[in-house]
Amino acid sequence: MFIQQLINGLALGSVYALIALGYTMVYGILQLINFAHGEVYMLGAYLGIIVLGVLTAPGMPQLGIAASLAVSVAVAMLFCGAYGAVIERVAYRPLRKAAKLTPLISAVGMSIILQNIVMLSQGKEYKYLPPVINVEGLSIAGATVSPVELIILSTSLALMACLQLFISRTRIGKAMRATSQDMTMAGLVGINVNRVISATFIIGSALAAVAGVMVTLYYGVVHFFMGYTAGLKAFTAAVLGGIGSIPGAMLGGIVLGLIENFGASYISSVYKDAFAFLVLIITLIIRPSGLLGPKSIDKV
Repeated sequence: MFIQQLINGLALGSVYALIALGYTMVYGILQLINFAHGEVYMLGAYLGIIVLGVLTAPGMPQLGIAASLAVSVAVAMLFCGAYGAVIERVAYRPLRKAAKLTPLISAVGMSIILQNIVMLSQGKEYKYLPPVINVEGLSIAGATVSPVELIILSTSLALMACLQLFISRTRIGKAMRATSQDMTMAGLVGINVNRVISATFIIGSALAAVAGVMVTLYYGVVHFFMGYTAGLKAFTAAVLGGIGSIPGAMLGGIVLGLIENFGASYISSVYKDAFAFLVLIITLIIRPSGLLGPKSIDKV
């Protein structure tokens, strides 16, 4: 029982971590909480179920499950990455020098707009995806690891590792770190700040799209309101790990997934969603900077 819940919690936490990376990357540069990010995750889930449904439909050229999944993930990443760039260009860039509350209101507005666009185009009903992977899972210490959980864990870990290497080794990654430290000085030394910020939104949105496709495979259902709760939990994961810290977002997502899954299994599944927000409250009280966030320095 313990091993099974541990595996389930790691799979769930990996999804939270992928979404939380988008929150923490944007906050690290703009000091802004992109509350439309949860809806980008929801859009990725819808795209995943649509593309995968088309590719596996009878009468269509059969690419195989692996190729169909790869195409679905690629389409979702490209579309959501482009949408993230549009959000930044339309909703945030014109308000970059405005009061702090103004971009926050704009983010909430973009979230509501995307929710309603998907609701009007896809309907209010839940959309279901039949199981597409009919392969037996692995047995580990009496627990069963399903193929979907293996895909989620391996894909999430690979993407997190690639992102960490991208931030630390590439020129655009170094430009992101410089912009995060001092946007004005980064611009003075020749860094195209607007391009860096757009790249940040594109990467974060693409990772959220992958999380959306993974969740679609895991639960087999999508809904136009699913981004709201998942977005809040991913934000909690980012705060738990230390918002602005990429390793912190990864750690926060994993820890939150484990806490939520163990709490639902050993305490009560009725309060499953409440565990995430209880963790947020405790974190803000005990360590506001998060597990890996920098400690605040009192100025005199």
